[in-house]
Amino acid sequence: MSKPYYILSPCGTSTLTHRATNEIRSLLNRYTNEKDETQIPETDRQALQQWLNQAKDKLAQADVNLVVTISAELNGIIKFYQGQLPHHKRDYHRLLCTDTWLGEESAKIIKNWLEQHHLIVEMIRQPDLQTNDLAGFQSALSDITQWCIETLASYSKTHQIIFNLTGGFKSVQGFLQTLATFYADETIYIFESGKELLRIPRLPIQMAPDVVITNHVEIFRQLALGLKVTNCTGIPETLLMEIEGNWSLSLWGQLVWEQSKKSLYAQQLFSPLTQKINFSEGFKREVENLGNIERLVMINERIDELTRHFENVNYNPQSLNFKPLKGNPEPPSTHEFYAWSDQNAKRIFGHFEKAVFVLDKLGKHL
Repeated sequence: MSKPYYILSPCGTSTLTHRATNEIRSLLNRYTNEKDETQIPETDRQALQQWLNQAKDKLAQADVNLVVTISAELNGIIKFYQGQLPHHKRDYHRLLCTDTWLGEESAKIIKNWLEQHHLIVEMIRQPDLQTNDLAGFQSALSDITQWCIETLASYSKTHQIIFNLTGGFKSVQGFLQTLATFYADETIYIFESGKELLRIPRLPIQMAPDVVITNHVEIFRQLALGLKVTNCTGIPETLLMEIEGNWSLSLWGQLVWEQSKKSLYAQQLFSPLTQKINFSEGFKREVENLGNIERLVMINERIDELTRHFENVNYNPQSLNFKPLKGNPEPPSTHEFYAWSDQNAKRIFGHFEKAVFVLDKLGKHL
């Protein structure tokens, strides 16, 4: 059986502008960036709410031939499915809408129609995703990048990832097209005629570590973990952002680092970025003798997560799960965290020597 699809669709307001009167279009344009409907004068809010209700009812009652003329987002999905929606009940749809009242309401209308056809749908209102605040907009795009890195990549093991870029706003579409190069199996658009689906398969791109990253790998690791970095000399400005004297990776920097990190982390065990962590000689020997580059990458990633945990104790993701041992099963170790979790699951055991956590060894899941 083939994999089901995971379809990401950025949402615009095409469902609201379809056959709208000049008066309604004027209101939609005027309040397009309002986060909360309570900020809209009552008379205008009532007119917009009435139009929203009409748009919802119109789409809910429309047949497939009419739906494709009303909603750009659904046009892409329906054409991708070749009109055969009942065959895709295993698929998962994620609707990405702007951080605005009208953007969310428009996405709700699309969600309602998909659910009417028994499809699995999740709608996300992305914080700060609106165009009237550049800093906030960049922050939203950074969050989307991180979501691709941490969440979407895992779905690729069980789903075919499709970016449906027939709807949404151009600023978001362009950004998602860049991400699609690395995270989507296929990107779909509606061609200019509005009748033909343009399908772009994933290109076999693998980004090799740049000399800049190789020469400044420790700084990139610190920036990726959100640690304080005071000197970024030698790193191109396009890979960095500076806000109030604090450095972080730009959107492009995040993407470049994530695509380069696997290759770098497959080469060696990297030293911890904090003096709060140390390696025992036995642990280093075990890792050096693993003979499995995928496992080596995972160990480097777990140590990065452990570093972040010691800088912020509230950070303890499921992939790390740092916790004390019950009883005394692995002396001198008092704590454990995940190395990897599968049929051959392994844990990393360690103990504290005053304020320093020493990694003792790799061991089986207890």
